[in-house]
Amino acid sequence: MAAPRSFLWSRAVFLTLLTGFVLLPVYVMVSSSLKPLADVSGKFQWIPSGLTLTPYRDIWKTVPLADYFVNSLVVAGAATICSVMIAVFAAYAVSRYTFRGKRVFTVTVLSTQMFPGILFLLPLFLIYVNIGNATGIALFGSRGGLILTYMTFSLPFSIWMLIGYFDSVPRDLDEAAKVDGCGPLGALFRVIVPAAVPGIVAVGVYAFMTAWGEVLFASVMTNDTTRTLAVGLQGYAGQNDVYWNQVMAASLVVSVPVVAGFLLLQRYLVTGLTAGAVK
Repeated sequence: MAAPRSFLWSRAVFLTLLTGFVLLPVYVMVSSSLKPLADVSGKFQWIPSGLTLTPYRDIWKTVPLADYFVNSLVVAGAATICSVMIAVFAAYAVSRYTFRGKRVFTVTVLSTQMFPGILFLLPLFLIYVNIGNATGIALFGSRGGLILTYMTFSLPFSIWMLIGYFDSVPRDLDEAAKVDGCGPLGALFRVIVPAAVPGIVAVGVYAFMTAWGEVLFASVMTNDTTRTLAVGLQGYAGQNDVYWNQVMAASLVVSVPVVAGFLLLQRYLVTGLTAGAVK
């Protein structure tokens, strides 16, 4: 049965409006990043009178954007790798074994997602400062401290998501691996992990995106040498003016790694999210 014409027209109008709503901010960012500062500071023009690539060249000079880029890449990459590695072992243990406190552990992991991150800001700050005073290990203002901070957010979700995905992997694969002489770790790395690649990729993308764009903890837990991109963008705001064209250009540049990674891993991400959502 063919759909009514009114439904087709309504769908076309709705999708057009939704597409325009999504693409409008992107157009404003791109057009503003290609304008001189005087044009951006004045009345907004939908069609730029002149285009220039100067903002893309000046963003590296106004603030040390390259240093911020390296800091974000190191922190987000390390937090992602550590979260995925720990989550794989923890989720496999919960999915395949029965042990005392299993239910308490899973409920605790899930319940951590109920609290907003700002509740942990002051406690983590005090813990890092006290550890530094007692042991000399500088967690506050260091990349290592920020990596641990981001792991507290991404690790619980990663474990919970991988538990659901590992539960969807047939246990017959474990038994077949044991028959072939594999131990628990051998079955995990040779059979389960290859079968769970989409779920692991989905967890990794989530952890990386969470760390890459986080602002609240990065603004408190970093200093001038460990500042990340999300906080470093504030450097384009001067005392008397804001370099809006450079802000837009820098925002587009720092979005490239996340967008490129998402496009490259899209098929794994979609498969991992849908497979881990059901048991």
